[in-house]
Amino acid sequence: MAQIYIRNSGKRLESEEVRSFLEEQGVLYEQWPTEKLPEHLREKFVLNEEEQEEILKAYQEEIQSLAKRNGYVQWDVVALSEATENLDELLKKFENVHTHSEDEVRAIVSGNGIFTIKGKEGTGYFDVELSPGDVISVPENTPHFFTLMENRKVVAVRLFIDPSGWVAHPYQDPEFTA
Repeated sequence: MAQIYIRNSGKRLESEEVRSFLEEQGVLYEQWPTEKLPEHLREKFVLNEEEQEEILKAYQEEIQSLAKRNGYVQWDVVALSEATENLDELLKKFENVHTHSEDEVRAIVSGNGIFTIKGKEGTGYFDVELSPGDVISVPENTPHFFTLMENRKVVAVRLFIDPSGWVAHPYQDPEFTA
């Protein structure tokens, strides 16, 4: 299950506190069963098209449910690791606070990632540390960014209403400190 680190207070949230906190922030959080990921794809971070399709097929029921509830019409798989070409440049691009004109959705199937999100009034920024099975949807127009954790490996399903609406819009915020 995800953990949350609230930057301005140093407080760490775990277990059911995570779900409640994210709900208060308007961030969707749920969990998908990790056992659905085929054994040969666990801890595999370089994927060909067939393997990506296998992941989408394994989670088809969960994807369809989330898509139906929130209007998502397209999805794909993203895999990042040390084997990813220009990983450091890509991460630098990710690590800038930005917004989107639609939700940013990640369902982590392998590895880990962190969403840093600007909370509602008085909360400041918080980090959501994601593990396999964690699904998060950062609402449209919410300042945030996504990056990798120390292991620098993640495989995630992404869902979109319109991929063109997923373009990052830079968000300058004097409150944000890295």
